[in-house]
Amino acid sequence: HRGEYLQPTEEVSAGSPEVLHNWPEDLPSNRLGFARWLVRSDNPLTARVVVNRQWAALFGRGIVETVEDFGVQGMPPSHPELLDWLAYQWMHQDHWSLKALHGRMVSSRTYRQASERRVDVTAIDPSNRLLAVSPRIRLEAEILRDTLVRAAGVLSLKQGGAPVRPLQPSGITEVTFGSPAWNADKGEDRYRRSVYTFQKRTAPFAMFATFDAPSGESCIVRRSRSNSPLQSLTLLNDVMLLDLAQVVGREFANREASEAGGSVNPDVMQSALMTELFQRLLTRAPEEDEADALLQFLDQQRSHFAQDPAAAVAFVSADVAGGDANADRKDMIVRQAAWTAIARALFCLDEVQNRP
Repeated sequence: HRGEYLQPTEEVSAGSPEVLHNWPEDLPSNRLGFARWLVRSDNPLTARVVVNRQWAALFGRGIVETVEDFGVQGMPPSHPELLDWLAYQWMHQDHWSLKALHGRMVSSRTYRQASERRVDVTAIDPSNRLLAVSPRIRLEAEILRDTLVRAAGVLSLKQGGAPVRPLQPSGITEVTFGSPAWNADKGEDRYRRSVYTFQKRTAPFAMFATFDAPSGESCIVRRSRSNSPLQSLTLLNDVMLLDLAQVVGREFANREASEAGGSVNPDVMQSALMTELFQRLLTRAPEEDEADALLQFLDQQRSHFAQDPAAAVAFVSADVAGGDANADRKDMIVRQAAWTAIARALFCLDEVQNRP
């Protein structure tokens, strides 16, 4: 009674909200019954909500834009017939398979169309609510990190276990109560998928917070999506991302050095390596002008570090480069520093952060 457990009044039994359809008599009044009630064929609300959330994840915006509110205060669907059809197909044909639902969405012409803005469409639908062109969406923080770790070739697919602590700028956790130190993991655990990253609500992981990941203090269905200079500065200077760029630099410098003096023309070899790195990050081959600009930048960085060996040594972390980064192999250090600069520049590309 009004929160006083010592003054009970009416006994409350399990049931469903009255605004929805009634609780069937053939279902037990427990959690198993509630689970079965959620997925009954005469309860389309569950399928609509889930389908709408999956649509929002792929298209950046739900058919019902207020994915967290399907009530009277939420926004009406932009394509109500499509939402009902997808929900029905998912329930009765796909048998609640998320894999089948994703396949149906990504194979649609709507998802596969170009994302280039059109003047005629912008004049009619400036917010692209009707999806006349494919929306461009910035990757979520965790997906962006995993994309870069995978492109560096070190993503660990190990499952389960304790949370891990990737690299992040010093002092982030020390400003909170108790001043706990963030001791970054080494080896494979440093490069595990972002879902395993240790989370502290009073001091969220720095890179995730910059890219609008929720702090964990409350349940967030629809994340905010900002676009700030701090995000580009993070991709350029964050120690975790610099570490990944150094991993890439070591790999490509070693491959370039192993082919040096062989039968392959050095320019052809550099172009092939640059194309491979570009494809890893952008999933497409570079245009001719893009490749030329990157190769020119590689030569500029190589000349810069050759003239300033101390800067090259400082730029190539010995913790990552291992035995290759030593004073007796200045050429290798210069190669690694130049390729590290290339990787760091590619990390900052708009096309890496956003998906068309």
